[in-house]
Amino acid sequence: MAEGVYQVAIDGPAASGKSTTARLVAGDLGIQYLDTGAMYRALTLDVLRHGHAPTDPTAVLERLSRLELDWREDRVWLGEEDPGEAIRSNEVSVRMGPICAMPAVREWMVDLQRRLGQRQSTVLDGRDIGTVVFPQARFKFFLVADLAERARRRQRELEARGQQHTLQALMDELERRDLSDASRSTGPLRQAEDAILVDTTTLGLEEQAALIIKQVRLVLTREAFCD
Repeated sequence: MAEGVYQVAIDGPAASGKSTTARLVAGDLGIQYLDTGAMYRALTLDVLRHGHAPTDPTAVLERLSRLELDWREDRVWLGEEDPGEAIRSNEVSVRMGPICAMPAVREWMVDLQRRLGQRQSTVLDGRDIGTVVFPQARFKFFLVADLAERARRRQRELEARGQQHTLQALMDELERRDLSDASRSTGPLRQAEDAILVDTTTLGLEEQAALIIKQVRLVLTREAFCD
């Protein structure tokens, strides 16, 4: 890893505001942003597009062996295709769980994420960044929010894409997702012991990003002064 390169790990459950917050933090600090969840979403989209079940390990691993995944221009690419909002569909969100839990998939993804995150200082968001991908990250944060508030955020996000879902249905989906993420044997969702907990229930995106930016800048300034 190049001297002076550091990672900011932002973990947390679905719809806790990780991705948008991470983008804001990276933009303010002038460093790379890497949405690790988007990588799993891209693989899930690819599997579904080819008519396979995300619960079929043989089919998933076959697609993974052909996957041309990259991170460019602050977004995930499938070969030369920018899948855009297709990876954010509710179908992908609901069906990606089994793929995320497959050890071979996680090993492949973690290797790629480490290589990308070691090239330059990077903000990464996901569920196991501070515990598995970069346990040595200099900065670690764990975002949480009330279940109902997370469901409302997901509902607004989907409505903006023209997708209608009831609040209760989204709460149920998020609850199932939380249980699946926390109980899987490989890379489970959990807060790293040295991560700073940030409850975003009553915070706007700019506010939660500002909390993280302030902490990172405080440490970087202190280190620069000591040098």
